[in-house]
Amino acid sequence: MKVLVIGGGAREHALCRSLSLDPDVTALHCAPGNAGIAEVAELHPVDALDGAAVAALARELSADLVVVGPEAPLVAGVADAVREVGIPCFGPSAEAAQLEGSKAFAKDVMAGAGVPTARSYVCTTDEEIDEALDAFGAPYVVKDDGLAAGKGVVVTDDLDKARAHARACDRVVIEEFLDGPEVSLFAITDGVTVVPLTPAQDFKRALDNDEGPNTGGMGAYSPLPWADPKLVDEVMASVLQPTVDELRRRGTPFAGLLYAGLAITSRGVRVIEFNARFGDPETQVVLARLQTPLAGVLLHAANGTLDAEPPLRWREDAAVTVVVASHNYPDTPRTGDVIEGLDEVAAQDAPDAYVLHAGTRHEGDAVVSAGGRVLSVTATGKDLAEARERAYRAVARIRLDGSQHRTDIAAKAAGV
Repeated sequence: MKVLVIGGGAREHALCRSLSLDPDVTALHCAPGNAGIAEVAELHPVDALDGAAVAALARELSADLVVVGPEAPLVAGVADAVREVGIPCFGPSAEAAQLEGSKAFAKDVMAGAGVPTARSYVCTTDEEIDEALDAFGAPYVVKDDGLAAGKGVVVTDDLDKARAHARACDRVVIEEFLDGPEVSLFAITDGVTVVPLTPAQDFKRALDNDEGPNTGGMGAYSPLPWADPKLVDEVMASVLQPTVDELRRRGTPFAGLLYAGLAITSRGVRVIEFNARFGDPETQVVLARLQTPLAGVLLHAANGTLDAEPPLRWREDAAVTVVVASHNYPDTPRTGDVIEGLDEVAAQDAPDAYVLHAGTRHEGDAVVSAGGRVLSVTATGKDLAEARERAYRAVARIRLDGSQHRTDIAAKAAGV
């Protein structure tokens, strides 16, 4: 099978790494990719938002499957363009991807499907914003209705900050605060059959102890030893299957990766948000534990034959990912700094720990930073404590001037 992956972050590196280990994959391509992905896939320059260009590349490569990684190409209709030229594509249509592209659309779908979520208001005027903020009170939860690369959400006790963020958005969703720990649960679906993956937890805040500004994610771990063993079954029955059924009923079937961001509240499970693609950095730990070859599962989902896929197999090992970010992230990051120590990790920590590239590029013989989140250092172990120790040992080998990372990823869950 020839596979083309679209995107260039750590999520796509994780996907490419898993696909490169799949015996059914005979050729692996990625566009545009990054310095790390180049080690396992052939890279191609392409505008990931240009559906015609992506479809043309897929035809040129005689791809048997295209996997669209990021949300922006999905919302832009890239998956539709690929399917129009007769090539199977893993990723929802532009219409179905509005589940992530519009918070208001997602709330409407959840209402139709009877999915438990926070009470909310959709606001377009200053008056509506003030009324909604007053109705819910602090902590204020303010979400840009559109795509914001994981940084369009503000949760704050500061009314002025909440109001300023809301007024900076064209359309905003203001909702009640959900208490309790958060969980990410992915499911692969062909629009009818839904296959859940293993739960993970990520860390959104930039600094230890969940302090600092919101980010795209600073680390993740799986499994969740504190979670109810029945959690996946409960979410399947109350969230994932009803959502897929409702979208199909509306004539906008969702085929691809459905990501439910959940809060385990005192009143039960509530959906915080949906995403229409693999999450970053949760994908890094989920795929580290997946034993079933990935390509066949994604192809079945793209072809509408997911019911033919046998149950997924999972490794007993735990997995932890620590994100190494650039100086000044999540504000405008500094780029162009040389990254050293990658060869040391490969020589001394593999296969238990490895580096997935996010914001990197080649500059001559050197690998340099090219974004905010630069690397995802991922490790496995017999339990979270061992996986965590291996991940941080590998992080310590990496040298990137001005870089930052959290030191408490999975610490509480690992009991350290």
